[in-house]
Amino acid sequence: MGIVHFVRGAAAVALAAMAAVPALAQDVRIGYAISRSGPGAPGAQTSQEPNYIMWAEQVNAAGGLNVGGKKRKIELIGYDDRTDAETMLRTYEKLMTSDKVDLILPPWGTGLNFALMPLAQRHGYPMLSPTATGRKLLSLKNPYFFPLLQQPDVMMEALATFLKARGTKTAAVVHVDELFGLEQAAALEKAFKEKGIQIIEKKSYPFGVKDLQPVLRDIKAKEPGAFIALSYPPDTFLITAQSKALAFNPSAFYAAVGTAFPIYRDKMGAATVEGVMGLGTWNPKSGPAAKAYFDAHVARWKKEPDRWASAHCWAGLQILQQAVEKVGLDRKKIRDYIASTEFDTVIGKIRFKNGENVSTPGVVSQWQNGEFEVVWPPERATASSQFPKPGWN
Repeated sequence: MGIVHFVRGAAAVALAAMAAVPALAQDVRIGYAISRSGPGAPGAQTSQEPNYIMWAEQVNAAGGLNVGGKKRKIELIGYDDRTDAETMLRTYEKLMTSDKVDLILPPWGTGLNFALMPLAQRHGYPMLSPTATGRKLLSLKNPYFFPLLQQPDVMMEALATFLKARGTKTAAVVHVDELFGLEQAAALEKAFKEKGIQIIEKKSYPFGVKDLQPVLRDIKAKEPGAFIALSYPPDTFLITAQSKALAFNPSAFYAAVGTAFPIYRDKMGAATVEGVMGLGTWNPKSGPAAKAYFDAHVARWKKEPDRWASAHCWAGLQILQQAVEKVGLDRKKIRDYIASTEFDTVIGKIRFKNGENVSTPGVVSQWQNGEFEVVWPPERATASSQFPKPGWN
């Protein structure tokens, strides 16, 4: 395996994972740009790059990828995109043209994936994206793009159904003013309208916001039955801390990206986040494959994976490996195989229809006693919900 650079935890300093080793001619070269610095670093270094590295290590320890009946080692080539679209695009252009990598792994976040899609399609590189979601992305009809996360309407429909079943009448919503937040908010409005839940306040805020106390104070005064923050990781921490400081504690408190991170529980305190709901899919109780993945991640990184996109990332790597071992390194054949095959993964079976993961349902998860439990839908639940939410501690 060649040179790999990685960051432990969410730190924004890249470390050399291992010494340079001359790449062998038969190595499978896989390139990517990822946020090791900038506002995307906490998410990228929780949900994606550790999984990229661990997967390559596991495959190489087993002899390599089976390509046409021969085992070939993986050489990872990774760069810091600084959470900057121009840097990210220049990096992938280099990887696809002058570096001539065999395959790519995607960057972090909906916005950067959206920016990369045309370039990946032009050069014919499949993208199995674990941290990008949105109907706008699917509307581009890019045959090389496969988002692994559930779509906004699927996730927000699950939340609306869950809240309706518990008698929720009113809600207040804040969302980050970026593609992710805009699509989630639109899907939420539609789902709440269909379920008869009135949105009594809705506010957007800029990416990188530092203070939301005035907004939260105003929302608290309106006494909504549910509060939903369609947030990115830094905002999720900010909104939780400021809501606690304001003693704003509605019956349902739901935040988005970052809620499923173990560092959210650890930094805020398990007692503080008790009863907080958010975007999630799984936890170690979800099944034997999930437990095996969880244990391997903890053993390798001395930290837990998050309970949403980390497992989707691992599922994407499993799908890529299965495709390569079936059809080789012809990227068009890989694309066609991914588009037409059902795969066994860490989060269950995954099948794509017109690029969308149509197998993984919308899920609501909630922190309870230190674990992000799946509480909806019933067939995936690992615990019953706490409703109303307990008070802040």
